Formats: sequence, structure tokens, C-alpha cells
Amino acid sequence: MSINLPRPNLPKPLDIPEMYFKPPTADVPAFRPIVVPPSDLERPEETEEVKDEETKTEQPEPPKLKIPIIDIQLPVPTVEVVAVASYAAVSAVVVTTFAEPVSKSIKKKVQKFLQGKVNKWKENQKKRKDSSKNSKTE
Repeated sequence: MSINLPRPNLPKPLDIPEMYFKPPTADVPAFRPIVVPPSDLERPEETEEVKDEETKTEQPEPPKLKIPIIDIQLPVPTVEVVAVASYAAVSAVVVTTFAEPVSKSIKKKVQKFLQGKVNKWKENQKKRKDSSKNSKTE
């Protein structure tokens, strides 16, 4: 005797393609190793010692301006110093040239505005005095 059990009617599984994951790679920078000489490093015996005075490059002495009457020598400034000083002088002249008319016009407007306020205040003071005299005489 066999038992007849119902069987579920399932659909076929979906065909999902496989995805292959490639792990990321990175280019790691490689640097040349720095060679640090040992602390007890000495010059080989076959070589000659070079003196520091020979390796130094001598700076030329800056030009000087000689004033014969008072016998003084003044150092002449370098090109860089002259360039910076002339740039500062030119910019100062340009700024003052353009700023002067603007500041004069602002000054006139402010003076006119303040004078108007002073005149109005004087009129108000005069009206108060006149009104107080009128109220006392009555």
C-alpha cells in the first residue's frame, strides 16, 4: 500500500549568469633607497684633501659710490632693491592720484549733509525759544 501524496508543481529555476569578480590591483610606488654613509666614513688615502677656500665661490663686492668731497663710499643698491622701491613709489603716486578726487567729493557731500543737519538743529532750537517766549508772555 502506498500513500499518494500531492507533489508541488514548481517552475524551473532562473538561469542567472555567473559574475566573476576580479580583485582590484594597485601600482605601489617604488623609490630608490637612500644610502646613508656610516658615521665613521673617512677619505680614501689615495685622494687629496680639497680645502674649503678653493671650493668657495667668491661673491663680487657690491659696487660703491664714492663721494670725493666728504670722502665717503656708499654702497649702490642691487637691481632687485631698486625695482621694488620704484614699484612702491609708482603705486603710491597712482593711488594718491586716483584717491584724491574721490576723497574730495566724499568730503564735500559729508560737509553738505552735516551742515544741513546743523542748520536744521539751529532752526529747531530757535523755534523752541520762540515758543517758550510766547507761552511766558501769555
